[in-house]
Amino acid sequence: MSHLDFGVTLKSDLDVRREVKLAQQAEAAGFQYVWTFDSHVLWQECYTRMALWAWNTKKVHIGTLVTNPIVRDITVTASGFATLQKISNGRMDLGIGRGDSSRRVLGKKPTTNDNLMTFVEEFRALTSAQPVEYDGHLIQLTWADAGVPPVWIAGYGPKVLTAAGKYADGIILQFADPHLVKWCTDFVKQGAQQAGRDPRDIKVMAAAPVWISDDLEVAREHVRWFPALVSNHVVDLLKRYPKDELPQELWTYVQDRKGYDYLHHAQVGSDNAQFVSNEIVDRYCIVGNVKEQIRRLEELQSLGVDQFNIYLMVGDEEKQVATYGSKVIPHFNGSKKRMTVKKASAKKKVKASNVKRQR
Repeated sequence: MSHLDFGVTLKSDLDVRREVKLAQQAEAAGFQYVWTFDSHVLWQECYTRMALWAWNTKKVHIGTLVTNPIVRDITVTASGFATLQKISNGRMDLGIGRGDSSRRVLGKKPTTNDNLMTFVEEFRALTSAQPVEYDGHLIQLTWADAGVPPVWIAGYGPKVLTAAGKYADGIILQFADPHLVKWCTDFVKQGAQQAGRDPRDIKVMAAAPVWISDDLEVAREHVRWFPALVSNHVVDLLKRYPKDELPQELWTYVQDRKGYDYLHHAQVGSDNAQFVSNEIVDRYCIVGNVKEQIRRLEELQSLGVDQFNIYLMVGDEEKQVATYGSKVIPHFNGSKKRMTVKKASAKKKVKASNVKRQR
């Protein structure tokens, strides 16, 4: 069974001072990653905020979840990340997809898979100080010497997932549904094998919101917006693939969707989520008490998921980080077991000491 890392993603709508404290809290609680949405019209711009997180933390990896190849020129993205690599001492990760909210609010569509993969190749070259041909000119970030950030590619469709298997360091899957995670990772493995890569070298992230509570009715209302967010990608897939090429678990729930207002994107209680059933909420998100959270995470881990990333934008953010840090993460990193061993060892020492005294 693969090791399971943990991350959190912020929506970019909080006061940055609070974000810095959340990043520090997550780091202290045992999280390995802090990510941010990149939708510069809907919310605050991400690069300035990531710089502050990097400056005020020591261990966590920091990155976009996700940016895209066309809102910013490749030279701007590469220069930004190469600079952040210096600020963070090499802790940056690039999460990238074809483009959703940051493109659609501008009245534009996502880019193509080919453009995405070309961008990834050029990003790696530029952040490693290699020359790249740009509009007929040879360009080079000669100062980019802090390392190439790992590249995580987000996707849902067979084509982008297969391509990600050829190019990505990691794959981003925006749901916690085991059936769909397996369906997606099968395409990633195919792509890796076609490229002569070991599929095990490609990390798998499942990203979704959680709500820890015995009250499922309350829990579901905190996260119901998330399958509605995913539905934008599903609707896009249905325009490009016949239904029989996609699993029913992925597309049947969008049939009653009336539309989507990006001004309420990723918003708790949004009207965008009215069509989302409880069944879909329970599959795509993780709701329930700590025991149920652990059960679902073990299920994902058994399928090869390397990182579970909490979309930390449903309220009680500090409490969620604290609860996962004290009750969930220790279950997966062995610290609970180590504590038990330490306690047992301490008891033995006390017992031995008592025996000596009696003698």
